Amino acid sequence: MHEESIKLLNEALADELAAIHQYMYFHFHCDDQGYDPMSLLFRQKAIEEMMHAERLAERTLFLKGEVEMVPGAAVQKVQDVGTMLHIAKLSEESAVKMYNRFASKCGEHGDSVTKKLFEDLVADEERHYDNFDVQEEHLKKFGEQYLALQAMERAKQGGSGAAPSA
Repeated sequence: MHEESIKLLNEALADELAAIHQYMYFHFHCDDQGYDPMSLLFRQKAIEEMMHAERLAERTLFLKGEVEMVPGAAVQKVQDVGTMLHIAKLSEESAVKMYNRFASKCGEHGDSVTKKLFEDLVADEERHYDNFDVQEEHLKKFGEQYLALQAMERAKQGGSGAAPSA
């Protein structure tokens, strides 16, 4: 009865897993370059995408489906912050379109709960897009100085943004 919804949920999960991996990769590289605010932005978005993955998996299991834990894309190995932001915006834009399409499909086959889940995800992904867009605009407006200020702030605080080891 819910085969189509399960298929869509797993496709969405694959997209979320890819985003988690990509954003964590960006987080690591921004941290390594001393760009703490940018690093934290990517880390926070990865965590939010993890919460999306959890919601998708929970719904799949409720519908008695199998949760497929396969990322939908490989990590793009990019260290340039401007390119990172561009890739992130494209990813979020794609997710918004996909989740709108999935919500419509779920509505067509009478699964209003999964439809609502996808609609909720659209709102989150639009917010993510806006967060990345604002940072990209700052980078365009202020240039490399924007990133230099982030690195200088870290230096003033006396070290790396990396978490202390246990």
